[in-house]
Amino acid sequence: MAVAAAVVVGVLTAVQARVNGSLGEAIDDGYTAAVISFGSGLVVLLAVTVALPSGRAGLSRLVRGIRGGVVPLWMLLGGLAGALTVATQGLTVATIGVALFTVGVVAGQTLNGLLLDRIGYGPGGVVAVTVPRVVGGALAVTGVIVCVVGVSVAPPPWMLVLPVLAGAGIAWQQGTNGRLGQRVGSPLTATLVNFAGGTVVLGLAAAVHISSTGAPRTLLVDPWLYLGGVIGVIYIFLSAAIVRVTGVLLLGLGSVVGLLGMSVALDAMWPAPSGPPLPVALAAVAIALAGVAIVVVRRRRRPSGG
Repeated sequence: MAVAAAVVVGVLTAVQARVNGSLGEAIDDGYTAAVISFGSGLVVLLAVTVALPSGRAGLSRLVRGIRGGVVPLWMLLGGLAGALTVATQGLTVATIGVALFTVGVVAGQTLNGLLLDRIGYGPGGVVAVTVPRVVGGALAVTGVIVCVVGVSVAPPPWMLVLPVLAGAGIAWQQGTNGRLGQRVGSPLTATLVNFAGGTVVLGLAAAVHISSTGAPRTLLVDPWLYLGGVIGVIYIFLSAAIVRVTGVLLLGLGSVVGLLGMSVALDAMWPAPSGPPLPVALAAVAIALAGVAIVVVRRRRRPSGG
């Protein structure tokens, strides 16, 4: 059941990308769509934090840590990467599709994860760069190339670069939030900080965008398009609930399986104008998944051998 829940985490991640991308397309404003997604998630998290004793205790430790200098300001910046990811969803997914967006994110996350592990940025300390990890990262990048070569209508280059940058940001965000969660003793508090910072950044970006191009033509769209933030909160809590049972290995691999698989399914049901054909998307997903499996499995096995 826990492994199945890990796959569901990935499925919900892909659904969130489609929801946010569709909202951006419907209101013709990816920046405002990102603010709505992050802002609604922040409201839910605030309600949960206030309702749970552990949430209130974590928030209190955070305030004391900031005042006492125990929590440095850079630990509060994880939301910047989350803001980039959600904004990228709203700006690109409707055009390039969920599959190409997802493979780009996986490639960026894998490559930057290698770098951050090597310098010891994450809470787990320094992780050596090994041949299997390099091969896994190369395969993830190959998946992006396969997707790009297979598209019939080439999208603007920035739509291909942004998902990779968002994936790189996610790797940095995970390390930053992990260290903040350790420092305050509450993953919920770290998640709340992430959503609060992201909402502020996206709000400023949307304000600048609206001042130059005008407000969205309409916000009266299908209600399900406003569920992106709630979906994000659900899979974050689901991850926190099952990681003690699955461990990082199965949670990571299971969520990637669900993410990549659901991405292809969504694109098959709602093809994007510049998305790759289904066979190409399946090939790219298989390559990226193989790369992730090599990186994650080899990283897990090394300690058991020594």
